[in-house]
Amino acid sequence: MSLRVYNYLSRQEEEFTPLHPGFVGMYVCGPTVYGDAHIGHAKVYITFDVVHRYLEYLGYKVRYVQNITDVGHLVGDGDVGEDKIGKQARLERVEPMEVVESYTRNYFRDMDLLNVIRPDISPRASGHVPEQIELAEILIEKGHAYEANGNVYFSVPSWPAYGKLSRRKVDELEEGARLEVSAEKRDPRDFAVWRAAQPDHLMQWRSPWGQGFPGWHAECTVMARKYLGLPFDIHGGGLENIFPHNESEVAQSEAAYDGEFARYWLLNNMVTVDGVKMGKSLGNALTIQNVVRGDHPRLSQGYSPLALRFFILNSHYRQNSDFTDEGLKSAARGHERLLGTVSLVRQKLLKAEAESKAEVDIEFEKVIEQHKTRFFEAMDNDFNTPQALAALFDFNRAVNTLINGDQPVSAGTLKAIDETYRTLGGDILGLIPTDLSGGEGLSTPGLEEDLIRILVDLRTAARKNKDFATSDAIRNQLAQIGVILEDRPDGTAWKVSR
Repeated sequence: MSLRVYNYLSRQEEEFTPLHPGFVGMYVCGPTVYGDAHIGHAKVYITFDVVHRYLEYLGYKVRYVQNITDVGHLVGDGDVGEDKIGKQARLERVEPMEVVESYTRNYFRDMDLLNVIRPDISPRASGHVPEQIELAEILIEKGHAYEANGNVYFSVPSWPAYGKLSRRKVDELEEGARLEVSAEKRDPRDFAVWRAAQPDHLMQWRSPWGQGFPGWHAECTVMARKYLGLPFDIHGGGLENIFPHNESEVAQSEAAYDGEFARYWLLNNMVTVDGVKMGKSLGNALTIQNVVRGDHPRLSQGYSPLALRFFILNSHYRQNSDFTDEGLKSAARGHERLLGTVSLVRQKLLKAEAESKAEVDIEFEKVIEQHKTRFFEAMDNDFNTPQALAALFDFNRAVNTLINGDQPVSAGTLKAIDETYRTLGGDILGLIPTDLSGGEGLSTPGLEEDLIRILVDLRTAARKNKDFATSDAIRNQLAQIGVILEDRPDGTAWKVSR
């Protein structure tokens, strides 16, 4: 089965065939960095992280471009109002670029926590102003834009194809729908490619039309073209931005450069909170740091970043994800079960390598292949991560049955099992760390794991000597730092729950 994706441009599922064999160019609209990343951001960037990972697993060389919007995105997403970065700078009484630097660092910190691989290129809108001015000049020259009082507006009536992505017909667009209406526009549906800046505007550049700054939609248009060329394979982002942002990107690019913009549009749906759309103004927005620290009224505790990743992947990217504390708690339990089995497999593998045969059990090899087939069929079906997770958990149950049975498991079988976890759960879904010891910051790799084993052995000796006070003390102190012990007939297993 080949990879099939739902293309919002055609509104149907299509076989994915990149423009250039072996290479995929992917652009995803990045964050506007005026605040900390929230769980809506987590859904967007975890979604396209999995797309990125799976394409690379399939053997493609992927150039992943994800911009940083640091100017031009106005409050309300329209053409009139205050720049979001500028507004935050006034609130914090700092320079706009201080706001940008601070929240950009925080954004990448949070994406690292979520095990999101960083993009190949993270261009900033403010670093591409000359290209945006050039775009406006080309559009004016071709009759698709006009200047008015230092502003440059794209003329929607001049481009009959406007609406082909969002499926909104030009003559049916409502005046002011998501767009602020300015009296200087020739048509209320026109949108800004370049904006005139007032004297007190914190971010402005010299242009042929006076001091100003770029329009939000123009930024992605020029950055995608600069780093991926035209057309490129995949444009990703949130479905809520299909109009006017994505629609305007397409129109500007194709009107200016006389060719297709992006070939496949993959858009994820939103995150709701207890069934209500998430929003700062509604008071129900949770940041990724809120989730990790557990310091939000809607949370009963803090959760690991990978539990949040598990929660996001448990619904299809084109569906809404309804965020509840109980839903996240359930995701955390499921993720811990998965990691617990992986940890046990790796512990047994270390012992078995010295004393067991290297051959893989033929019957269980068939079990592995059956579950891998299901997993890849799910991923090839428009990145269906819920079905892929179901296949992974059915595999996990089969592994538990095997390793908890009466017969010893060969080192070869355990190695094949571990490699399956590393590929499906680690490389592709990003849910299983390579190192489960949780020993970040240790100068000696594996030291924490060795120390835990020493404590487990000391506890085992205490139990044999009926020194239950020492045994219980070791168990309790390990539990306090997130190490959970499980006594089994063949010995004591442990896992890290943090």
